Amino acid sequence: MKRVFKSKSNENGQSMVELALTITILLVLLAGTIDFGRAFFTWLEMRDAAQEGASDASICPTKTNEVIARVHDDLNPIYTYAVSYNPINTALGDSITVTVQTDLPITMPFLGALLNSDHIAIAATINDTILTTSCP
Repeated sequence: MKRVFKSKSNENGQSMVELALTITILLVLLAGTIDFGRAFFTWLEMRDAAQEGASDASICPTKTNEVIARVHDDLNPIYTYAVSYNPINTALGDSITVTVQTDLPITMPFLGALLNSDHIAIAATINDTILTTSCP
């Protein structure tokens, strides 16, 4: 009987060590999930803004500054975005492309060390067709 109690006393702190290791792994997974969710939401926002700009450009393809301003109006002002729209041809039925890019900073502490980067590069590109060449 005494032997059972002696072996049990040698295991003091085992649960604490297991908890510390498990909690660390779970928190890193949670941090990754949160940053992935932010990146996905930002990509959706960029895609929608690029679609707005492409829709505007399909009606009036020669007004480049207005297309870029339309895209920036739909984006979150917290981050810096690079918007590119350069119509090559402005003939009826030609294709146009609107691209939005950003570097989303990683907010969770351990995730940046695991990825060897402090940001996530995100880009959204929308192709559309010119519907009219004369601006209303």
